[in-house]
Amino acid sequence: MSVFTPVSEAELSDWLRAYTLGPLRELKGILAGIDNSNFFVTTEGDRSGNWPDQTHFVLTLFENLKAEQLPYNLELMEFLSQQGLPSPAPIRDRNGQYLGELNGKPAALVVRLDGDWTERPNVAQCAQVGGLLARMHLAGQAYPQQRENTHGNAWRIRTAIAVSRFLTPAEQGLMENEVALQATFDRSELPTGAIHADLFRDNILFVGDTVSGVIDFYFACTDLLLYDVAITVNDWCMGNDYRFDTARLQAFLQHYHATRPFTAAEAEAWPMMLRAAALRFWLSRLYDYFLPRPAEMNQPKDPRHFHRILAQHVRETPPLPV
Repeated sequence: MSVFTPVSEAELSDWLRAYTLGPLRELKGILAGIDNSNFFVTTEGDRSGNWPDQTHFVLTLFENLKAEQLPYNLELMEFLSQQGLPSPAPIRDRNGQYLGELNGKPAALVVRLDGDWTERPNVAQCAQVGGLLARMHLAGQAYPQQRENTHGNAWRIRTAIAVSRFLTPAEQGLMENEVALQATFDRSELPTGAIHADLFRDNILFVGDTVSGVIDFYFACTDLLLYDVAITVNDWCMGNDYRFDTARLQAFLQHYHATRPFTAAEAEAWPMMLRAAALRFWLSRLYDYFLPRPAEMNQPKDPRHFHRILAQHVRETPPLPV
């Protein structure tokens, strides 16, 4: 979450007239994240009785996704919320639409969920996230829409070419090898469904040690469930030495496996999925760091973090429990 497209209070007040949420009380840009423009929005409250308890929202202006791509993401959030999962429901306007346009960008409001994200997750929190991700995957397999992963093989090749001039020869060698391996890896036997694809620590909210929300579904797509697990543990269970914290990793995987058991094919593919997940965020962070878009508020993340994680996964990976 960042601010690439600024929004004034006057512009938002005018836009909010399409909703029954009351007048604007406060607008605040959100710095965290890197892909869309995001704002905390507080209103005076709905006086029609449709949303009597809702006055706190998150406004997103979509910088890369087109309006025709967004129903997959927004309807997935609504679908998961209806399944009892802590996903923020999108807000529909007076005409029943949840997607509009603001300052030339597709824009949507969602309910702002309670809680805060944790920078240093403990074992209990990792266990909760593992179980939650498994429930999301099971529910998501019944989601009828399909959307190709925009950060798949073609994106990896294109991005690797764009950033290669910023790398050392050793880094270039590692990247080229991993991109080639991922392009030829057989994924045909692995379970697929709707995945979050970006379930980092700042996208899970807690009240105490209890998960209260899952946010930022705008990379969500139809892809391998195991790939989503790998993305998540690469952030939630990684130690300071770029090796997994064994206790956190085991808690996560055991609670996931208890809800959606891993298959034998997934156990065999586990090392390659961990590498694919690390490669994806090494590439995207390299691109955002060296080839950034203009932004009013932005804080690019250090790409070396995922370079080191990928290099460690190439050396060794722990087995997946089956």
